[in-house]
Amino acid sequence: MTSPLTTPNTIPHDPAAKDLARQRDAIAALGHELRLLVDATVRTAASPETLHRLTDGVRALTGQLTGHRRKPADIPEVDEFPGGVRMYSPVTGTGGPLAPPMLVTPAEDGLTGQCLLGIAHEGPPGYGHGGISAMLLDELLGRACAAAGRPSMTISLHMRYQGPVPLETPLRVSARVTGTDGRKTCVNGAIATEGDPSTILVEADGVFVTPDPAAARALFPALDNTTWATAR
Repeated sequence: MTSPLTTPNTIPHDPAAKDLARQRDAIAALGHELRLLVDATVRTAASPETLHRLTDGVRALTGQLTGHRRKPADIPEVDEFPGGVRMYSPVTGTGGPLAPPMLVTPAEDGLTGQCLLGIAHEGPPGYGHGGISAMLLDELLGRACAAAGRPSMTISLHMRYQGPVPLETPLRVSARVTGTDGRKTCVNGAIATEGDPSTILVEADGVFVTPDPAAARALFPALDNTTWATAR
């Protein structure tokens, strides 16, 4: 289900930036419609005949997405990695067909994310899948590291599920750096509802590590790894 927090990009005056913004807006518009399609798909009780007809239509649409296709290691030209815009992120990407998508903003002591989970994210009836909660927190904890100047990768994530996370309910996700030790960064995060932010439904403690330059080059060969090399 698409979050109402998703907003179009503002078109700047610089030609290159304008082209990037137009491309991102087009990706976000397609992502929005795909999320509506996914939501309708997991809700429908349509007949087999209707579903087969729709399958043919979707197959025809997929065939129109021609041209260059990026490989798994390629970084999309519309992205800012690490720590920035990720158009196809399964958590924050406005172009992602399964993303909530979560809107991330700075907070006094870290970052805050806002989103709603739809039926496509369902675990127990009416509530989000526990793995989706872990994904939301893993994403925001990693972004909190990057926001603190320490772009990092997860090495451990300890989850505590204290209550079910309701679907189609505005959620507040929070993350803050709690300590550092060399290349390691310790981060804490939580999920609550916007209506009751003091009641923690899911909490996580994570340990993240900034890869050294050699490891970063091996992991991300398409990336200019100066970002990792200069991380504190």
